[in-house]
Amino acid sequence: MNLDHLPMSRKQVLSIAASFDARITCWSGAVRSGKTIGSLVAFLIHLSRAPQTGLVLICGRTLQTIERNILEPMQDPALFGPIADFVHHTRGAPTATILGRTVHLIGASDARAEGRLRGLTACLALLDEATLVPEGFFSQMLARLSVPGARALLTTNPDGPGHWLRKNFILRAADLDMAHFHFTLDDNPTLSDEYVAAIKAENVGVFYRRFVLGEWCMAEGAIYDMWDADKCVVDEIPPIWRWLGVGIDYGTTNAFSALLVGMDASQTLYVVSEYRHDSKTTRRQLTDVEYSLQVRAWLANYGVQPESVVVDPSAASFMQQLQRDGISPTPADNAVLDGIRTVSSVMAAGRLKVHRSCTGLINELPSYSWDPKAAKRGVDAPIKEADHSADALRYLVRTTEGTWRRPNGLQAPRVQHSTELDLMTAVM
Repeated sequence: MNLDHLPMSRKQVLSIAASFDARITCWSGAVRSGKTIGSLVAFLIHLSRAPQTGLVLICGRTLQTIERNILEPMQDPALFGPIADFVHHTRGAPTATILGRTVHLIGASDARAEGRLRGLTACLALLDEATLVPEGFFSQMLARLSVPGARALLTTNPDGPGHWLRKNFILRAADLDMAHFHFTLDDNPTLSDEYVAAIKAENVGVFYRRFVLGEWCMAEGAIYDMWDADKCVVDEIPPIWRWLGVGIDYGTTNAFSALLVGMDASQTLYVVSEYRHDSKTTRRQLTDVEYSLQVRAWLANYGVQPESVVVDPSAASFMQQLQRDGISPTPADNAVLDGIRTVSSVMAAGRLKVHRSCTGLINELPSYSWDPKAAKRGVDAPIKEADHSADALRYLVRTTEGTWRRPNGLQAPRVQHSTELDLMTAVM
């Protein structure tokens, strides 16, 4: 197996070598730090030498993440040269053929996934995104590796210090026949200086410590500790070049919040206006029909057609009502931590401004905090109170990221308000 064309750091080489002496080898650390490539090279070498007794497994949170994170890189000739021709998989299929060996692909999105492992015998397992699978699944996977010389290889980004993988395995590595290698962003020799600088700029706070430095650290305190109302709250809106969309967090007994967001020529995002209805304050709950009517009337004040209307994915009936009323909604990307990280990066870069009229959002952002009770369980989660406008912002910014981050996103400006006066009249 010739991989001379693939640049490898000393740490990657050492980790691959260590995997032959340890039952479990864990690559943890920053994003794009080289840990996945190290684990894939180790997996291919082990697979070429694996005994014919016992199954070979590749596990991950979902089949889709396995395909994206594991199979697609192995099929890339730029990474693995002629070896890529020996990696065969039909998208969506539960097995792949790698180096002539059948490999079983197992997703583990919830506790029930443990049952998919029961009864089988394995000689080799590769686990992607280990912190995202249930502990019961991980323990069952290890129990299935009963063939003499069986190996478990796993990769992960770090999580909180109380996560079960760190407490029960990494900290006990010496007692468990386990090798652990910690990677930082600077450990990857193939990344350009520009890319490394961009990743460092896009991650702030706890996300910088985890995804750049590779630290297992707790998410605590204010989530948006970079929020500065003096700098972020504005009284005037510049000409908007592109109306990215409306983010909606649906509520009946809780508050309903909708935010209109546009982008100016400098690629700064502006929360221009907020529609909010709180039944606890008004003492009146609205129906889907009434919410749709009010949102459409609110948008009509601006005379604009936002590119997307991004809605809380759990609000199925409300999305159906919008569809009946001529609006095609987009279910929001509700990956909470990814969304928070995206909003944090924009906020820290000074690329998020909020008009002073958006009082619900302005009041929520300073108090939006990590849940200390969840942190003790090794889980990162916001406190679920006073977060409706914050959620609407997260939905919109995260779901439209492919638009506003695109380098050429402003080459064809869509100016729908030509003057500040037009826009300020609508806001007021």
